[in-house]
Amino acid sequence: MLGIILCGGQSSRMGSDKGLLMHEAKTWAQTALEKLSVLNIPIRLSVNEMQQSEYEKVFTPELLIVDNPALSIKGPLLGVLSAHLQNPAKDLFLLACDLPLMEPNLLKELFALHKQSKKYDVYIFTNDREPEPLCGIYTSKALKKIIALQQDNKLIRHSMKFILNHLVVCQITLQENQKVYFRNFNAHADVNGL
Repeated sequence: MLGIILCGGQSSRMGSDKGLLMHEAKTWAQTALEKLSVLNIPIRLSVNEMQQSEYEKVFTPELLIVDNPALSIKGPLLGVLSAHLQNPAKDLFLLACDLPLMEPNLLKELFALHKQSKKYDVYIFTNDREPEPLCGIYTSKALKKIIALQQDNKLIRHSMKFILNHLVVCQITLQENQKVYFRNFNAHADVNGL
């Protein structure tokens, strides 16, 4: 398994790169990497081409997976499939960089569930019956299915939620006290008081 910190978003509402925002003397990307490192798996950061030079100031270049320009896909799915194409035999544990409140024990719970049961394509949490697709395990088998859809021109939407409809998904319902871990920060006003 390979951990992937998703940093490649445009962050247009935030006005700056969310992965490089600072909190308690660390970037959000560093914080996400530390949280995922409790699983003792190798970790890489997914970035777009425009971010590469800035991220190389914080992380060694070997840790970065740059979006594959040959894929005509947008959004987080581009980063996910770029990581898959570089590591086709690995299951990917995704964690978005803009979930700074994520609790490492929740990541461990998902990891343990994946180890127990290999019958699913994807392992994610749901929040009020809505999937949380940017914190989850996507098997190499699942990602191969998505690549096949793309190659057959059947990937009509590039949404992570759309691809879940084509996969066998194990969903863990978040408890009320766990929902805060998935609080997403999209504007500077959201970050105040963090």
